[in-house]
Amino acid sequence: MDTTPTARSAPSTPGSADPGAVRRAAWAGLVGTTLEQYDFVIYGTASALIFSKLFFPNISPAAGILASFSAYAVGFAARPLGGLFFSRFGDRLGRKWVLVATLLLMGGSTLAIGLLPTYGQVGLLAPILLVACRFFQGFGAGAEQSGGATLLTETARTGRRGRLASLVMTGAALGTALGAVAWILVQLLPDEALMSWGWRLVFLSSLLVTIAAMVIRRKLTESPVFQELKDQHAQPRKPVGEIFRHGKRPMFLVLFMNVGVSAQSYTYQVFMASYLVSSVGVDAAFVPKVLLVGALCGGVAAVGFGVLSDRFGRKPVYSAILGALVLLPGPSFIALNTGSPVAIVVTIILGFVLAGQGAVGVQMSYFPELFGNRYRYAGVTLGREFSSVLGGGVAPLICAALISAFAGSWIPVAIYMMAMMLISLVATRLAPETRDRDLTEPRDATDRPVTP
Repeated sequence: MDTTPTARSAPSTPGSADPGAVRRAAWAGLVGTTLEQYDFVIYGTASALIFSKLFFPNISPAAGILASFSAYAVGFAARPLGGLFFSRFGDRLGRKWVLVATLLLMGGSTLAIGLLPTYGQVGLLAPILLVACRFFQGFGAGAEQSGGATLLTETARTGRRGRLASLVMTGAALGTALGAVAWILVQLLPDEALMSWGWRLVFLSSLLVTIAAMVIRRKLTESPVFQELKDQHAQPRKPVGEIFRHGKRPMFLVLFMNVGVSAQSYTYQVFMASYLVSSVGVDAAFVPKVLLVGALCGGVAAVGFGVLSDRFGRKPVYSAILGALVLLPGPSFIALNTGSPVAIVVTIILGFVLAGQGAVGVQMSYFPELFGNRYRYAGVTLGREFSSVLGGGVAPLICAALISAFAGSWIPVAIYMMAMMLISLVATRLAPETRDRDLTEPRDATDRPVTP
């Protein structure tokens, strides 16, 4: 039962939100997530299009794609480990500290991928190094989106948390768009140049995004909620321990509410690229262009759904999106298999608008609001990142394996996507409404506000 107040007058931060701090937090969250998504999109696109040839060349094309997606999944396996590591500092040292550290780790790992030797140069050492870089890329990303969402939600004033926190996913859409543009440009090169050095330019370009994000984050200030905890010397010594004592229920809610969204999001963003090329026969150069259009539409949708969640509540808006996503997989594959460029573009746009950015845009305020103030960063991070392994991390691999096992049939993939989304929909129906909660309150294991 939801016992928390939802009145519009409920306080959100200790004091009025400083407009300058709000702007800095918005830019910091947007640009940091831009880098995270840029890193993941350029890697995911490379996994679908070229890495099987560069790093796994001595196996069949189908096995090469499976190996590429397995390396891709390693980054997601590393995310909860990074979340465990960084979450203890996010609730003790502050949101800003973690956001700067994760930024450097993600950017450095992506840059290193662009410098790796290929299988033809060093043999088995090449895929080993690729997996290592992917691991550290995921380790840094493990607290990035959760940190940005927590900071923005705690900084915004009551009634505007949804639209402000959703900017994190506008940053994700921008990162996807930039990654698509990078691949569009590099695919203009002759195939020989693309496979020898052109692909490296895409990964080396992450240095520019990293520098831009670092410049913005240097001026970042802590959220008012964390600053109040710090002033009261109330930061928890062991935030993860606090989660398992007081916040297990919201953590598991976040895990299940996100697992299906994560699975469908990365199916549309990563697996569909491979499916369009290998099964539908679409020109590989067309794929980044479709991702670009989908990302731009998704970025707008993230803010739109964030605004709607401020107006109508987190739970009904999130439930409506998830209900639509339960029904979407079958029609999506039917449309893709027509080979029609228009049908393909519309399908990918819907995937981005609903799963890629729309649903996650609502999560950015919904999930932080589920937790008490002493373990909010840790709770959001652990719930989201463990679900990212069970959902998005293995989704492209599972989808590719199902296509291979069932002689190219898309029906098992659609069933898998629908089943994962049903899990998230059921969990959402069990979750409380959180719009306009008082974020300065500690909460007990039954989700009730308590006296510190």
